[in-house]
Amino acid sequence: MRARVLSSMLVVAIVAALGAGAAAQGQGAPPAPGAQGARPGGTGGRGGGRGFNLPPLLMQTDAFPDGGIVPAKYAGAGGVQPGFKFLNAPDGTVSYAIIFHDLDVSLMGGIDDVLHWTAWNIPAAAGGIPEGKLPEGSVQGPNITQKNVYFGPGAPAGPRYHHYVFELYALSANLDIPPTSGRADLLKAMEGKVVAKAAYVGRFRQGE
Repeated sequence: MRARVLSSMLVVAIVAALGAGAAAQGQGAPPAPGAQGARPGGTGGRGGGRGFNLPPLLMQTDAFPDGGIVPAKYAGAGGVQPGFKFLNAPDGTVSYAIIFHDLDVSLMGGIDDVLHWTAWNIPAAAGGIPEGKLPEGSVQGPNITQKNVYFGPGAPAGPRYHHYVFELYALSANLDIPPTSGRADLLKAMEGKVVAKAAYVGRFRQGE
């Protein structure tokens, strides 16, 4: 009987010691204020618990839902440029740039896809772009047809939709590049100036 009691007491002591060791290492306890991965104010942070929070830059439009089908109004060479609102831009945003392209095409065996539109120096104060035009001061670059205009989706009829992405960049400065600049020139000019990024996707195929 005495041996059983001593054995039970020994088990309890071991469990208590293990629990104390885990607590000392911070296991099973909430992170200390200011520690990496902490969630100040009880709000869920962005970044997978890595201790930083990135408020998202947002794009909004009534033209079609994000991930939805692009209406024929906005498609093709004569299509109308959709209007967008830009929200949650970080402090210090001076201008925006847009790259609009078709992800589902690989050109000449390389990594380039079909470039439908680029625009930059869109004033931050505009808060977006109206349908069919750009705010004063904005610059448009050449698309795949070498025209400095919006070129809407045009994927052929078939078993799948193509995915068309509007990439939006919030920049800390205007870009000093000419309207003849291609996508590579635009990306190079934006280096070191990007303060936030967003994307909006539309799907399209002929016959919809």
